[in-house]
Amino acid sequence: MLFLAHTAHWQFVGLLAGCLAWILIMATAGMDEWRLWHVDPENHTALITSGVAWVGIWRACFHSHALPKMETCQSMGVSEGFVPVEIRVAQVLVVLAMLGGLAGNAAAVVAVRRVYFSIEDGGGVRAPFVLAGALNVLTVALVLVPLVWNTSSVLNNGTIPFPPRFRLPVAPASQGVGTAIGVGFVAAALMLISGLLFLSYQHVWRTLKPELHGRRVAEEDKQGRDNLTFHADQVL
Repeated sequence: MLFLAHTAHWQFVGLLAGCLAWILIMATAGMDEWRLWHVDPENHTALITSGVAWVGIWRACFHSHALPKMETCQSMGVSEGFVPVEIRVAQVLVVLAMLGGLAGNAAAVVAVRRVYFSIEDGGGVRAPFVLAGALNVLTVALVLVPLVWNTSSVLNNGTIPFPPRFRLPVAPASQGVGTAIGVGFVAAALMLISGLLFLSYQHVWRTLKPELHGRRVAEEDKQGRDNLTFHADQVL
């Protein structure tokens, strides 16, 4: 068997980066701090004692004087009419990104396993690396679309027509980019690096030719090839 581990050191780093990126994508999906709504309690609602509401892609939360040690949250479904388009798109694409990242990392695990546990030739390594790289790059696109779109809405102070049960104003006094979007951009960068490392894998046959030649010679010796250094005149 050929030992190929020395050909995929960077791809192993890519696998680690891809796994970390996938974890961060899941964290981004679950965090509420996509948008920070700075609310004036005196003008809008007396319930928001913190002056800040957190708007995520699944729910909106704030601290209330009625429950000072807990967050008051209301969920936002993809089918609810008041939810803006950028949040609906984020709900769908982030889930697809988690699935794409999982599939990409699974393909990378298969490729790295084949490299580090040796195979007969390099034909079975390149294909899963290409698949892993393509899936990771696709995951980056799925993540970046909602991140950029929601960041644009924040910068333009976009409004959300919350129903009365949310106790939130349609438009905040001001709003800022939340931690979740920053985490998402970091995840996208790591996933892109991982995908490019997988796509850049090359099976270097030149470094393996001496080994292949050695194997061929050994096989010929086993089949009875004549030893040229042995002379008949020495047998007397």
